[in-house]
Amino acid sequence: MVGQGFFATGWVRFGPDPVVKDWVAHARPAALEALTAVENAHWWRCGGTWFAGVNVLANDAAGRIGGGPPLGGAAVDFVADALGLSLPLDPGQLSVTRPGYPQPSEDESAAAARYRRDRDAAHVDGLLPIGPDRRRMIREPHGFILGLPVTESSADAAPLVVWEGSHQIMRRAFAAALHGHPPEDWPDIDVTEAYHAARREVFATCRRVAIPARPGEATVIHRLALHGVASWAEGATADPAGRAIVYFRPELPGGIADWLAAP
Repeated sequence: MVGQGFFATGWVRFGPDPVVKDWVAHARPAALEALTAVENAHWWRCGGTWFAGVNVLANDAAGRIGGGPPLGGAAVDFVADALGLSLPLDPGQLSVTRPGYPQPSEDESAAAARYRRDRDAAHVDGLLPIGPDRRRMIREPHGFILGLPVTESSADAAPLVVWEGSHQIMRRAFAAALHGHPPEDWPDIDVTEAYHAARREVFATCRRVAIPARPGEATVIHRLALHGVASWAEGATADPAGRAIVYFRPELPGGIADWLAAP
């Protein structure tokens, strides 16, 4: 069953789905407009090869954009039925890569640039770098990550990558780091060392898989899965706008307690 695979690997891809294709037809113009909006220019990073726009899509809680349809289809049904999550959607995040990704970025250290290049900038969503020392704390406990491509691209055009089974390692690591602290303090607990140790375990023991997708398909990623973006391969092709994916990551009403809970 699809659900069994997701709980073991931390990801699942659906499609092509006519309901999602219809949604993408309405979402694509708004997404491409956001790429060129003056107010979003600062989201272009890595020498103009990566648009990391957080929550730039003007959708409502059902995913409607303008007069378009609500977001539905098999992936949304899976989230509701298998994960038990029917959350209002946040404004969509737009992630776009272009040929040459990743180029050096002025706001990244040399070590961060190497990590982006060599480890796909692998990360767990919801951990934010806090303070001058950029210590990792759990500040955005998302319920799931739902990715919806809105442009065509070849499979090697900087695809999403996921480390299978990493969500289980991460859950154990974060639960151990928070153990003994009252829940009201959890957002302020420094989990940096636990996170880095868990990443090293994941890199050593988990299978890295690339997950290319096309418009009409949808990918659901476990909220605790280590994931990132591969480099743009030589000869890869995409829509002139680049390889563009809309991500929805609504936060859980129960906060970090729900974030750590199964499934």
